[in-house]
Amino acid sequence: MSTTSKTVRQSVTLPANVARRVRALAKARRTSQSRVIVELIETGLEARENEKRHYLDLLERLRSTKDPAEQERLTAELARLTFGE
Repeated sequence: MSTTSKTVRQSVTLPANVARRVRALAKARRTSQSRVIVELIETGLEARENEKRHYLDLLERLRSTKDPAEQERLTAELARLTFGE
């Protein structure tokens, strides 16, 4: 059994400024633009998962706390995460 995962070829259209930045990163790292795009996507997916875990942790803390001040603080932080305010 191979330890490498199957790859799927995808085509994406990037805005010109993003493509420039990807090219610059690839050149600086001496790697391909495809590799840079994959790394950026993986980083973004991990960040999204971490954000979700943080949100659920705050929600659980809100459910379990009895302190009104803590409830208010957690509610405000959850609102900020949800609505960006």
